[in-house]
Parts: sequence; C-alpha cells; structure tokens
Amino acid sequence: MKEFEHAKEKYESTPIPTELNDRVQAGIRQGRANRARRAWGRRFGTVAACFVAVVGVLNLSPTVAAAAADVPVLGGLFQVLTVRSFTDENDDRTVIVEQPGLTGSNFAEKIDAEIQARVDEKIAEGEAMVAEYKEAFLDTGGTEAEWAERDYTVSVTYDIKSRTDTTVSFVVDTYIATSTAQQEQFFYNLDLAADKELTLRDLLGEDWVDICNAAIQAQIDASVEEDGFTYFFPPQWGGFTTVDEDTSFYIRDDGVPVVVYPKYSIAAGALGVVEFAISE
Repeated sequence: MKEFEHAKEKYESTPIPTELNDRVQAGIRQGRANRARRAWGRRFGTVAACFVAVVGVLNLSPTVAAAAADVPVLGGLFQVLTVRSFTDENDDRTVIVEQPGLTGSNFAEKIDAEIQARVDEKIAEGEAMVAEYKEAFLDTGGTEAEWAERDYTVSVTYDIKSRTDTTVSFVVDTYIATSTAQQEQFFYNLDLAADKELTLRDLLGEDWVDICNAAIQAQIDASVEEDGFTYFFPPQWGGFTTVDEDTSFYIRDDGVPVVVYPKYSIAAGALGVVEFAISE
C-alpha cells in the first residue's frame, strides 16, 4: 500500500498553480455575497445573441450551412449535423462551439433538445466561472494587464464514434479552463429506427454486467507492472468495482462497446479518461 501511495503522488497530474490560488480562493469567498447580487444577464446575453445569429444564418444561408455542417445521413431519414459552429472571443475568454443536433423524428428532436440544454448550461457555467475568477483576481491584487495574459476557454465539441443506416454513437465533450480544467462528456448511443437509446444490455445480453466486469478487470490486471505498480486505484480507494446502468460507453465502428470512466475516477490523473473495449 505504501508503494501505491508513493506512485499515486508521483503520477497524479500537475497540481493547480499556487502563485495566486490561495489569495484568489480567499477573494472568491469574500466576494461571493456581492457577486450573488449582480446579474449575469448582460454577460451571457452577448453569447446568447451570438448563438441566435449563428443559428439564424445557418437557417437562412445554404452556403454558410453547407460550410458549417457535417451531415451524415442515416438510412435516408435521420441526420446528425452541426447546428452551431463558431468561435466567440473577447478580452476575458474564448468560447468555441461545435454542437451536434439531430433531426428526423420526435425521438431525435427530444435528444436534440437535451443536447441543447446541456450545452447552454455548460456555456453559462463557464461564463460565470471566468467572470467570478476575474473579479477575485482583480480584487486580490491582479491587474488588467496580467489578466490579459491569461487564456481561458469554454469549448463544446463532438465526435461521431460510429453510425449505421439506423444507429449512431457519439460523444459531446465540454471543457472549461480557468485556474483549473473541468471536462465533462455526454455519451449518446441511439437506435433512431426504434426511437430508443441503446444500452449495454442491448449490445451484450442479459449477462452484460459480468461480461463488462470480467473484461475491465482483465485489462486492469494486465496494466500491473513487474514491480506491482499500477495507475489504477484499489477498490477501497474508489477504484473499479462494477459497471451499472449509469456507466458511460460508446460504440466503435466494429460494433464493440467501449466503457469510459472520467479522469481521476478510477485511476491516477496521468491516465486521463480511461476506456475499456468490451469484447466477448
């Protein structure tokens, strides 16, 4: 266990920079009451207006829409396309959006609305975090010139992992970088012909839990080095125990499901996001 503790300390990702963290965090606590009374409408309004403008241009201009959209057709009935694709930059932050959307059925539109809500929430969260951090930075002695040297980004991207005539698997990746980095992924595995979200049970059968657990544990065991070191945490430290119905996954082009765990969730940060292919 001591060896594991030493390895964990050695391989964890670089800690948050300390030169301003203490005074910034103190400033955040001190100023939170004042900040709570200030409206965020003006700060978020510019970005929201930009979104409306971009969507409007995509709707009105076939040329712009063709340039902005990746349109893979599924069975001639369904589409996954980029509905918002832009970069909005000011002195405080850069917002980068490449957001997927679905069309073709009530189910597709329901998923599309869910994606829209999640993206809006993450962008608003990023805007608020940047504004809060800037206020604390200035309140604790930082200057506008020093602030201008920093690069804070809020981004939304997506990646289509696989598609067939009737199914599609993709991930929406949100990233907020201020004094720390926050990443969150949302996975969508859809059978658009059946109007349903695919599950690991659908792909692997009734024994899906045992199949996943065996495959994941085998890959974790294979990662152990000759001296006993592994990046993976033991179960009692929050390491892997079992999959469940909330476990994230995507589907590869060959139909193999890939289970995904966020950075730090079951292993040291040096591994980043951890993926396990589940091959029977």
